[in-house]
Amino acid sequence: MKRFNTIKKYHSFLRFRRDFTKYSLKKVRSFDIFIHWLKSKLSRNQFLLLSGILVGITAGFAGVILKLLVSNIHYFITGKVHFTDQIFFYIVFPFLGIVLTTIIVILFFKGQDRKGIPAILYEIAQNSSLVSSVKMYSQIIQSAVTVGLGGSAGLESPIAVTGAAIGSNFAKTYELDYRNRTLLLAAGATAGIASAFNAPIAGVMFAFEILLTGVVFTDFIPLVVAAVCGSLISKIILKEDVLFHFQARNEFNYNNIPFYLILGIGCGLYARYFVVVSSRIEHFFSSIKLSKLKKAMLGGAILSSLCLLLPPLFGEGYQTIKDITSGQMFKVLENSFFGYLSYNNWIIILFLGLICLLKVFATAVTIHAGGNGGNFAPSLFAGGILGYFFASLFTQLGIENVPDSNLVLAGMAGVMSGVMYAPLTAVFLIAESSEGYDLFIPLMIVTVISYLISRWFSPISPDLKEMASKGKIFTREYDRNLLSLIHTSHLIETGFQTIYTGASFAELLELVKYGKRNIIAVIDETGNLKGTITIDDLRPYMFNNESVNSLTIRTLTKAPAAIINSEKDIFSVIKLFDESGSWELPVTNSEGRFMGFVSKSSILLKYRELLKGYS
Repeated sequence: MKRFNTIKKYHSFLRFRRDFTKYSLKKVRSFDIFIHWLKSKLSRNQFLLLSGILVGITAGFAGVILKLLVSNIHYFITGKVHFTDQIFFYIVFPFLGIVLTTIIVILFFKGQDRKGIPAILYEIAQNSSLVSSVKMYSQIIQSAVTVGLGGSAGLESPIAVTGAAIGSNFAKTYELDYRNRTLLLAAGATAGIASAFNAPIAGVMFAFEILLTGVVFTDFIPLVVAAVCGSLISKIILKEDVLFHFQARNEFNYNNIPFYLILGIGCGLYARYFVVVSSRIEHFFSSIKLSKLKKAMLGGAILSSLCLLLPPLFGEGYQTIKDITSGQMFKVLENSFFGYLSYNNWIIILFLGLICLLKVFATAVTIHAGGNGGNFAPSLFAGGILGYFFASLFTQLGIENVPDSNLVLAGMAGVMSGVMYAPLTAVFLIAESSEGYDLFIPLMIVTVISYLISRWFSPISPDLKEMASKGKIFTREYDRNLLSLIHTSHLIETGFQTIYTGASFAELLELVKYGKRNIIAVIDETGNLKGTITIDDLRPYMFNNESVNSLTIRTLTKAPAAIINSEKDIFSVIKLFDESGSWELPVTNSEGRFMGFVSKSSILLKYRELLKGYS
């Protein structure tokens, strides 16, 4: 009997393969057919679990490939060459990294350089979680060139975008709906982050805190499975020196809480400095009237100068943090021009302070001049340097038993929390990467203080503020998120009757006789809206024979309570309805030509459809 069931299932698969190949619109690979067959046999939850595994493994491998590419390039530049020879590399390679990335974007990706976490959020909110298949490899190529050659940015955002594209295209291939497509998009990004840091819990927190903001989800098992798969792939393949991992730390002592309170305030203020300077530099590069290639050359020259002055600004900078936490500050210092100065605490403090101040310039120039990368690694790097800066300052002031390694780790979490607006992700990331679960209390103290200070300055992350205000990405206001998906042009009803201003009253009555609406638009010869006439306006005259000869369209026309511009967003339209108290309002284009009417009923109906599909 058991053998018969096995043969029956195999026969079922062969029949499905025959039918699928025969009726499919395109030829597909055998494993695609097999997964389609599994989808027809498995329940929704079972298929999502399988999808989470496959997406997690694929995104994990993508993250590993990118990490290995950049790690090998960095090892050659910084590990095999003496500093006096590295000066040449610091001048040439960061410049080449930004310029080559820009050339690659122009030649091979048609100038489409939308990048970073905002790109994923935009696809979720405005493109039904459909991410271009090109992003499954374009981000790897671009960020490998940028960061590998010394760009002062992080690989985690490109890895997250790559994973999101993998998850989205997997869901698209197997015809999953918006809800499941968004879930697998987040699962891919989760696996990418988990593989980059070998921190599965942090990957899941990243999805819930940043990607799925404003999206209601009860399914989270695929996210967890994808994170575990991505983390396992990186753990198995990558070496310890490639992974984001820190072993050195001090035991937590509650007497040290004042250190963490001061550090939390410092991280919050520094995070604000980081985002403000970054936005100013972004505005500078977007406003200057230069070609993309010339902007890249300008940015490359600035970045090379910064890396030459302070070599720790070269690349991600994780190795610098590892050297500091392992007590090898002299190694970091001697690999720069500061190594020629006498080695003392004030020189170290000056060196660390300059790195903190200039890191944001190096990162913003890298990203906005044409390179590809994100703020994940820069915020962690700057936080670690800031933590050691405070530790060195406390020591120099004569304070004993300063937990310098703990301050480095807490500083990393604090600045990341303030820059990314993701305190839980920051806490679990550092706890998992340092195996410092006993540091939860200081990590939470620093991250919460930093996060609250950042929120005090701006409730929404400055990176996302402009897009959020325009309704292009989701926020935590779920109803507003759904409304942002409604476009005014989709609500215009065009079946309304119109009449010219010069028409007779008899022609108007003829329209009313055959019309199905209670409102008529009055337009001139050019199609511009002049007003409206309602059935209520006509009732006193409809059965009066004298009115036929005495009344004109102009005397009956009334100015509408409000006019909707077709280019206005839905929130402006709703405000007009509230202010006017009308149920229907006319719509015109930017030139004043009549296009139709929008009613409250159409808005409510569209909202109900979205609520059904998105929840």
